[in-house]
Amino acid sequence: MSDVVPTSFKNLRSSLKRLSLEFCDLQGDFPSEIFQLGYLEYVDLRWNSLTGYLPNSNWSSPLKFFDLSSNYFGGSIPSSLENLTKITYLGFSYNKLEGQIPDVFGNLNKLTTLDFSDCPINQIQRPNSIQRVYLADNDIHGEIPTSFFGLSRLTQLDLSSNNLSGVIRSDMLSKLESLETLDLSTNNFSGVINLDVPSKLKNLTEVNLSNNKLRQFPSFLRSAKSLRSLDLSNNKIQGSIFKWESEGWEQLIDFNLSNNSLTSLEQLPGKNILSLDLRSNRLQGPLPATPPSLQEFLISDNKLTGEIPPSICNLTSLDILDLSKNYFGGIIPSCLGNFSRGISVINLQKNNLSGKIPDFCVELNSLTTLALNDNKFEGLLPRSFVNCTVLRFLNLANNTLYDLFPRWLSVLPVLQVLILRSNRFYGRLDHPMATSSFLSLQILDLSKNEFTGPFPKIFFQSFRRLKLVAASQPQQMSKCGRVGVSCFPSPRDRYDSPENYKKYVKLTMKRLEIELDLDKSLTNFTLIDFSNNRFSGRIPEALGELHALLVLNLSHNRLNDTLPPSLANMAALESLDLSSNKLGGRIPSELTKLTFLEVLNLSQNNFFGPIPVGHQFNTFDIDSYAGNLGLCGFPLSKKCGSEEERKPPTPKLVEDEDSAIPFIWELVMMGYGCGVVLGLSTGYIVFTTGRPWWLVRMVERDWQRNFTRWARRIGRKRN
Repeated sequence: MSDVVPTSFKNLRSSLKRLSLEFCDLQGDFPSEIFQLGYLEYVDLRWNSLTGYLPNSNWSSPLKFFDLSSNYFGGSIPSSLENLTKITYLGFSYNKLEGQIPDVFGNLNKLTTLDFSDCPINQIQRPNSIQRVYLADNDIHGEIPTSFFGLSRLTQLDLSSNNLSGVIRSDMLSKLESLETLDLSTNNFSGVINLDVPSKLKNLTEVNLSNNKLRQFPSFLRSAKSLRSLDLSNNKIQGSIFKWESEGWEQLIDFNLSNNSLTSLEQLPGKNILSLDLRSNRLQGPLPATPPSLQEFLISDNKLTGEIPPSICNLTSLDILDLSKNYFGGIIPSCLGNFSRGISVINLQKNNLSGKIPDFCVELNSLTTLALNDNKFEGLLPRSFVNCTVLRFLNLANNTLYDLFPRWLSVLPVLQVLILRSNRFYGRLDHPMATSSFLSLQILDLSKNEFTGPFPKIFFQSFRRLKLVAASQPQQMSKCGRVGVSCFPSPRDRYDSPENYKKYVKLTMKRLEIELDLDKSLTNFTLIDFSNNRFSGRIPEALGELHALLVLNLSHNRLNDTLPPSLANMAALESLDLSSNKLGGRIPSELTKLTFLEVLNLSQNNFFGPIPVGHQFNTFDIDSYAGNLGLCGFPLSKKCGSEEERKPPTPKLVEDEDSAIPFIWELVMMGYGCGVVLGLSTGYIVFTTGRPWWLVRMVERDWQRNFTRWARRIGRKRN
């Protein structure tokens, strides 16, 4: 309804009782007169783009439900709301209301829910007889307002994402006898005062204290006999989980202690826990014993050693297993390949595992993600992979596997990501069976292997997933890829579809790290990397049919002949690296149609003649064309025009060895969340994008010169 003028609602009858216009894409000023209709009881305008102000008087006295969440209403909160004596629900979250919550709310005896999340509210007066209070994402600072601690009816309290600090007093919280949900996450609390005060938090079921500065376990939780979900992640809790600290948590099913400084586990809490997240701690020694009820077990990025015990296969209900980034050695237990029909994610990357990869999916299996990269596996790929019919993500990079190209994987109907980088795969791709299927593939990395021969003419024609995306999509996708535009989910997305942000992969491209959601963002990222092999012959015309391809890297091979003009049909292309080959002829002028191209590297080839002019080609520097002695024109100092410059130069030999800074990338399975961070040795870059565009912020000024030189080496102008 974006074309509907909000003022048209003035024509509504004065007898109107219910107005529901949520999710309608309404825009513009909404007339406040509507809120003053004499019989109005229910108003829901959530998730629009409406602006306006709350009326200062003459509210409809029958109002019971009033929700303007996720709009752009501004101004202060009028004290005239005290006339809404029948109101039970007030929702103003994600607007531009400011000031303080007036004390008139204390007179609204029927009000049970008050939601001012993500409004610039910075002061609170006591709201009396409230059951649910949501004040997340505001500017509340100092200690927890004491006005909340006398609310005996309060069941839900959300003060997350504010500037609250100091300590959490156990004696105050113990007065909230009806409290069921407590969210104090993303604040600056430094600790918990453990007073010898009997706690009455017997109804507490969910506690979130993540993203604070806590150094120990809050003692008031010991009496929370009904506690089912506890999140203490991203704090500074040290040492061990002792037996006495987890007493009373027998009902716990979801426990998150990730990103702390734990070194050991004396006892894991609960007997029926379903989800246990211990990622990014300092845990040492062998893998701890876990309850057989576990469905999600995440213990990556620690210092665990020894072998993966066969007892891991006793977790028959397991759905996600993440043991990555540890120091596990030995072989993978043979039972791990098929111990649970329901498991969907197995992440063992970046350990010291060796031997052969065991059979996976011997029987019917739900495996969608398998990350075995950065280990010491050798030998052939198990042919049982063909039974993994729902497999979407397979990363085998950086091992010593020795096999032909696994063309038999092409039968997997939903395989999206196949990474074989840095192994010893060999042979040709022009086998007849190698041309079939791979219908869903969107990321294929065969770089740094021993493949030989020409590209089969019809090999790329089967990549249906790379063709079906409309050519107009890149323009829409790049809106959030530009510098300064965030691609993170809006608040309404976070609350509506949290499952969309549960699993993600981490992509390292040119030493830049981009986090991509496996279920969502990967649909917008496509890549083919065949670099650092011994492919020969010409680049096939069929590559031009991959209209949705973003990154193409064929560098450091033995490709020859001229460039096919059909490459200009890859309308979404952002990065093209054909360096260190034997390509010759003129650079097709049609390539100037690639208006999203940000990285171009044609260096160390035999191109000659004038460099095309126009669009993105006006932005590339000389490093994009280095080593092509016959080229002329901008940005080179060599001018075009003489008869000598129209002749092809004497072909030069191209060495097969890697360049000092080659075009490299790796795709590895990571944790469960979202966000983007780049790390460099003496500086860092932070950016918010699901695409390879980034915003640079250097930490050390002296490093800027070296970074600029490095950026030019890889052919990227924007640095």
